[in-house]
Amino acid sequence: MKILVTGGAGFIGSALIRHLIRETGEEVVNLDKLTYASSLTSLEGVEQDSRYCFEQVDICDYAELVRVLNHHHPDAVMHLAAESHVDRSIDGPGDFIQTNVVGTYTLLEAVRAYWQALPQESRHCFRFLHVSTDEVYGDLETWDNRFTEQTPYAPSSPYSASKASSDHLVRAWHRTFGLPTLITNCSNNYGPYQFPEKLIPLMVLNALEGKPLPIYGRGEQVRDWLHVEDHARALYTVLKKGRIGTTYNVGGDSERRNIDVVNGICDVLQEIRPWGPTYRSLISFVPDRPGHDQRYAIDASKIGYELGWYPQESFESGLRKTVTWYLENRAWSRNLGQLHKLGERLGTVEAMA
Repeated sequence: MKILVTGGAGFIGSALIRHLIRETGEEVVNLDKLTYASSLTSLEGVEQDSRYCFEQVDICDYAELVRVLNHHHPDAVMHLAAESHVDRSIDGPGDFIQTNVVGTYTLLEAVRAYWQALPQESRHCFRFLHVSTDEVYGDLETWDNRFTEQTPYAPSSPYSASKASSDHLVRAWHRTFGLPTLITNCSNNYGPYQFPEKLIPLMVLNALEGKPLPIYGRGEQVRDWLHVEDHARALYTVLKKGRIGTTYNVGGDSERRNIDVVNGICDVLQEIRPWGPTYRSLISFVPDRPGHDQRYAIDASKIGYELGWYPQESFESGLRKTVTWYLENRAWSRNLGQLHKLGERLGTVEAMA
């Protein structure tokens, strides 16, 4: 199988491609615009593989999408390209509408034309997997339930609204045109190679610099945490085994309050690289952001009983591996110019989750 992965130089996309090249026999075409949060260095070790190639293309560029599809002849598309940072969506919603909504529409149209021109057998085997977020569901007001695939959409931020829109487009292209689509909605991802505006890498890098560890409100917001390598396995499982036209929630079964996540990071750092007085002393609380959802929790039982996928990483083991990776790979951030490019933002931005 030849798989076209959009957003393959991003955090989740690069993890998916590393999994595909190292753990499967599939061929991969990585299509990425290379925005601020993308980096081909996340693919070191696989970029020289004969089964991998890269195309620098914007998903809003229909002509280029058509060229790539007709040149490479993929058997499947895994669509991960997206603007994904909630704070940025509040500061500037336009980029999120353009990439997440217009970009997904443009990709769907290019893929539909390509798919309709395929021979009958190839059309039958083709798959389009759209990767989305649990944030489309809004938040949970009680503590005795979780998001299921039937939970009504109630997005709270421009980011989640743009992802909800793209989900609806994908479903419409399946219903109206018969495009063989699948959708996944995942919980908060963490792991290596994550851009340091997200909670866990931001806290690790700030702590190592002795900078404040800013947390929204009192850090009581709850998220379900999913290790990115578990997520990559889930996506490949859905692509290979999922039922066409179906949605699968993907979660790590690891609900934690933001303050508990940051305390856990501090404790792992204190054990591995002791610092006085303690890393926890760097924690600070900042005013909450507008429309901040209180709790996300994924019911991932469907992907378990239907497809046999379950997370392999506990939050404790995954967090330790992640913190250790950032300690051992600080040059990754420096080489991208992220620390100086973000400047004071690393010291003052409100932690996101």
